Amino acid sequence: MLRLSRGIPASVCALAAILLVLATVDVSRAQNPGEPIGEIVVEGVQRIEADTVRSYLTFRTGDRVTDADLDESLKRLFQTGLFADVVLRREGNRVVVKIVENPIINRIAFEGNLRIDDDILRDEVTLRPRVVYTRSRVQSDMLRIIEIYRRNGRFAARVVPKVVQLPQNRVNLIFEIHEGDPTDVRRITFIGNARFSDGELRDVIQTKETGFFAFFSGGDVYDPDRLAFDQELLRRKYLNSGYADFRVVSAVAELTPDRDAFFITFTLEEGKTYRFGKIEVTSALRDLDVTAVAQEVGIEEGDLYSAEDVEETAGALTDAVGRAGYAFVDVNSKIERKRADRIIDVTFEVKEGPRVFVERLDIRGNLRTEDRVIRREFRLIEGDVFNTDLIRRARRDLRNLGFFEEVEIKNVPGSAPDQTVIETTVKERATGEISFGAGYSTSVGGLAEIGLRERNLIGKGQELGIRGQIAQREQQIELNFTEPYFLDRKLAAGFDIFTTARDYQRESSFDQRTIGFALRAGYPLAEDLTQRWRYTLRRDEITDVPANAAAAIAEQEGNSMFSSVRHTIEYDTTDSRFSPREGLIASWDHELAGLGGSVKFLKTEARGSFFVPLTDDITGNAGLGGGYVEGFGDDVRILDRFSLGARELRGFDAAGASPRDRATEDAVGGTWYYAGTFGVSFPLGLPTEAGMRARTFLDYGSTGIAGGGSPGVLDRSSLRASAGVGLTWASLIGPMNIDLGWPIQKESYDDTRLVRFTFGTRF
Repeated sequence: MLRLSRGIPASVCALAAILLVLATVDVSRAQNPGEPIGEIVVEGVQRIEADTVRSYLTFRTGDRVTDADLDESLKRLFQTGLFADVVLRREGNRVVVKIVENPIINRIAFEGNLRIDDDILRDEVTLRPRVVYTRSRVQSDMLRIIEIYRRNGRFAARVVPKVVQLPQNRVNLIFEIHEGDPTDVRRITFIGNARFSDGELRDVIQTKETGFFAFFSGGDVYDPDRLAFDQELLRRKYLNSGYADFRVVSAVAELTPDRDAFFITFTLEEGKTYRFGKIEVTSALRDLDVTAVAQEVGIEEGDLYSAEDVEETAGALTDAVGRAGYAFVDVNSKIERKRADRIIDVTFEVKEGPRVFVERLDIRGNLRTEDRVIRREFRLIEGDVFNTDLIRRARRDLRNLGFFEEVEIKNVPGSAPDQTVIETTVKERATGEISFGAGYSTSVGGLAEIGLRERNLIGKGQELGIRGQIAQREQQIELNFTEPYFLDRKLAAGFDIFTTARDYQRESSFDQRTIGFALRAGYPLAEDLTQRWRYTLRRDEITDVPANAAAAIAEQEGNSMFSSVRHTIEYDTTDSRFSPREGLIASWDHELAGLGGSVKFLKTEARGSFFVPLTDDITGNAGLGGGYVEGFGDDVRILDRFSLGARELRGFDAAGASPRDRATEDAVGGTWYYAGTFGVSFPLGLPTEAGMRARTFLDYGSTGIAGGGSPGVLDRSSLRASAGVGLTWASLIGPMNIDLGWPIQKESYDDTRLVRFTFGTRF
């Protein structure tokens, strides 16, 4: 009975009743599947068994099947990834399953990839031979390949997958790659920088603008990882310059519409500069002399704030407390920022740290290098007290070996709360080198060189090398070997075997031929102090002495046997061995000849150089050296005397400021000398990647013969000096150096040379 509701039209109520009846019929049909299934027929199978297909269905023979069962079974079959197409239909009391199998991949190939090797791409894609081919997985791998190229700075790269049909439903899958050109960085812009110019900040970051000099560094290709690191470099720059509130608001890389370049914009918020306020050291350790430890604090009230200085001071305090006998120490820097006064108070809190001991040293990744070569760079072993500073030094020493591309050291919990395991993971690099060289030097002329060198011989950390050099005025062959840990001690021992021929006709009217060998050993006396010993045995031959040569040279013509012991002490605190910016390097040498052989003398030399950063880019240096040699019985040979010239006094020729024979003007050398220099090194305003720096210098020195020498020798022992400018360029063909020096104090018989030029390369 249909009841009409008050206020609702009868037509609407009738329509609702009809829809209700139809819905009831549909539901009843879905819930009343009809007669049971008598047979399940599978059509289209090739490799896959029919029973395997049936196993994915939600029903079996004899079941009553609904439309919902068919839909669910269809989904399950597609989810297997085995089929390109599936159709399910009912025919009376049976269900027919018609399938089209996905093909099997026979081979995967890459075409057009010149910049990235097949092996790298093959490791990245998920598809493999004998795996089922699906379009979704091909699409996923295509995107993976594109991402690899983007990480390598090629955002214009395109990948087109191609399928070659084979018999038995197999395919060859080919990824056709169009690499495109590198996506360069066309412009780098900074917004919000007032303290540093755009040029100064571009020198700080690793990403570079496209240009001629950027070719040398490769930093002009866009790399998102490099861009992230650039933000950290900017942060360090500002935090170490007093800007404690500095932050990088954003770093946006915009790709041009043609996808061939990026415009990068850094938005900065500099904030205000801060200075150090009160600097205090507090201690919770019993009986610790805080006043003595506080001497290690290298920052003072009023200094410009630097996060790096705070870090270094905390490390220095940790070392000082450790030397005082406290093994378990933790130094925290507590910073209190006073924004109104723009000062930062720093309190270094010395507390007792957790008692942790080294349970085990684990080493991984060294396929060639022996474990002991790595272990000996650690200054702690199993059972020692864990020390973060020693771990930091071990990481530095391992990197300085030059055997590894990457060194990662981390500590993980051990078997007990007071135990830790130090895990060291290294990635080895090639340590064998073959080098060919070519160049020019004003001292020896044009030169060519070939060398073979292995710095990690059979994984034992030993070094073996052979080098040959042919120049217009010098020929040399040398074989050397070094064992850095002789007798399992930090004792670098080795030997050199050499033969040399040198033309001294221009300076002193003779030629020299030498053959011999040397034994050497060196070991550290302290952190920055090294002691070395060297024994040399060689045969010297003076030949081709003209009839009008100086008497001092003529009397030395012929053979002599040289046997000497040399002792050196060196102190080095410089930040770089090759291009120091700060620190001191000083050495003191003694050489005693006469332990056998025909040459007898005692030679002493002392040298020192001091470097100091005048600004962020400008470095000042001062150096001074001197020496004295005294013969036993006979006069000191010319070969063993001091020659003052181009190396010490730029603006003079080789041996150009040495004592000379009055008649022939041949340089005969001096028995004493001193030489010094003052210099300033600075950039030329070019991008850092250009590798160019200029310098100004003032050189001075003198040499002479003790006692004034003989009347036939020009030896005024007066001060010589020169001044000039120079340029260093780390070019693609090797390091190039040019110095223009003008003598400002000289003698009439000195030989001068305006230009001193060297260049060369090894490849």
